Amino acid sequence: MTNPRTGGRILVDQLVAQGCDRIFTVPGESFLAVLDALHDTPGIDLVVCRQEGGVTFMACADGTLTGRPGVAFVTRGPGATNASIGVHVAMQDSQPMVLFIGDVDRGTKDREAFQEIDFPAMFAPVAKWAAKIDDAARIPEYVARAWHVAMSGRPGPVVLALPEDMLLDEVVTADRPRVERPFQACDPVTMETLAGLLGAASRPVAIIGGAGWDAAATRDFQQFAERSGLPVVAAFRRQDAIPNDSSVYAGNLGYGPNPKLAQRVREADLLLVVGPRLGEATTDGYTLVTPEHPGQRLVHVHPDPNELGSTYRTELTICAGMREFARGLRSIELPPLAAGAEAHAAYEAWSTPAPRDLTLDLGPCVAAMRAALPADTIICNGAGNYSGWWHRYWRYAGPGCQLAPTAGAMGYGVPAATAAALRHPGRMVVALAGDGCFLMNGQELATAVGHGADMLVLVIDNGGYGTIRMHQEREYPGRISGTELRNPDFAALGRAYGCWAETVTTTAAFAPALARAMAETGVRLLHLKTDIEAITAATTISALRQR
Repeated sequence: MTNPRTGGRILVDQLVAQGCDRIFTVPGESFLAVLDALHDTPGIDLVVCRQEGGVTFMACADGTLTGRPGVAFVTRGPGATNASIGVHVAMQDSQPMVLFIGDVDRGTKDREAFQEIDFPAMFAPVAKWAAKIDDAARIPEYVARAWHVAMSGRPGPVVLALPEDMLLDEVVTADRPRVERPFQACDPVTMETLAGLLGAASRPVAIIGGAGWDAAATRDFQQFAERSGLPVVAAFRRQDAIPNDSSVYAGNLGYGPNPKLAQRVREADLLLVVGPRLGEATTDGYTLVTPEHPGQRLVHVHPDPNELGSTYRTELTICAGMREFARGLRSIELPPLAAGAEAHAAYEAWSTPAPRDLTLDLGPCVAAMRAALPADTIICNGAGNYSGWWHRYWRYAGPGCQLAPTAGAMGYGVPAATAAALRHPGRMVVALAGDGCFLMNGQELATAVGHGADMLVLVIDNGGYGTIRMHQEREYPGRISGTELRNPDFAALGRAYGCWAETVTTTAAFAPALARAMAETGVRLLHLKTDIEAITAATTISALRQR
């Protein structure tokens, strides 16, 4: 470019060059120059949200679905602090995202000006890279680097602060081309070593998850696992890394896993860990798979060299992308094992709900959803015990079907579902939220309705913060404190936002209500009133107290 452009125009031009077609935002006066440039950029859909936490949750979800950074814009001070929850989730969940923050002008820096924060310092612990752009001529350089950092190795969030006056500067600068994720191939010698380790193992188990799983990676890995009879276990909230109907899928780890599955992992003589970090949730507090894991060999495949060997003793480390590693498995042939089919049979038994003596039993409700909704439905949820019913009983069809924060953030479900519905308007999208979870970002129903999203919202209302109540009952039985909630009529609230909505109070009423919801279009909400006595899919409060 040889003509002068404002910093705001240059920035938007770089977003177009990087393939950005959607921005999530709550507007602020600190980046009016960007909003003005977007006025003349019809190729970018501007999704205006109601709170900055919803903005970054939507960007997290969008980045997961596309494989390229979800893009968020918020203003300084309160906007940035609200948005920080999504940055933390993107970091712990390995989701590519770029957050732009409008900042105070350069002339008032370090005076504690209105809403001033040192954003590189604030976000350094929770982002892959955090910086400030002080020179408009360097915007193309910073944006290209942001895309590269967000996508390379272990994906994650980048935060760039934009001084308000810098966005008004008119300069001449050259645009940067589109950035692609670096190709991370597998070393053939290393793959030969892996083949030898797998061939020598009598009880191998694969644990898969993390970032970078797409249709090609899943296809190649699934084919290898099925012809080898290798049991495949999903890491916490990464159940869509492989179709759950695969003949070797064994279930998922996390909170309350199948005891038979946990035993299989403990007894494995070789763990092939492809993608996950093996964090606290997946390993049950580093006890199911310990850092030293005596009696087990561990092969760790991960795209980030800094993750390999950081916590676990490893027999072999492979720094590669999921697609490249899965392609490399094509060359490995092993004598087939019977363990994969056995593990899958145990999973099917575990994931088939048995009736419980409850007025509204969520297990049969999930079964009814499985019968009524398409296999590739995108299930989105935040944190809370309510999600355990879907983790156990829903069967995910493959990559891009599960949006759930491994960071355990509440309020994620509705924003994530909104982003998913806008990204995939032809697919069924379901937001799951507990009563506590829903009211953290339920206002984004206004965003979903306003932007024409087509999705189903289930609010599971047990009148309490269920996860905390569960821990409270374990540690201080019967001494309830701080975990009870008084809730609004969620169906009436949904209708106030413009949703179609009903309340469901019995198991028998769920399937007909679901059918009525499916016959509608737009945002549909079912308010499920459950009993907190059924604290998880596996136990009750009474049972916890008896222990």
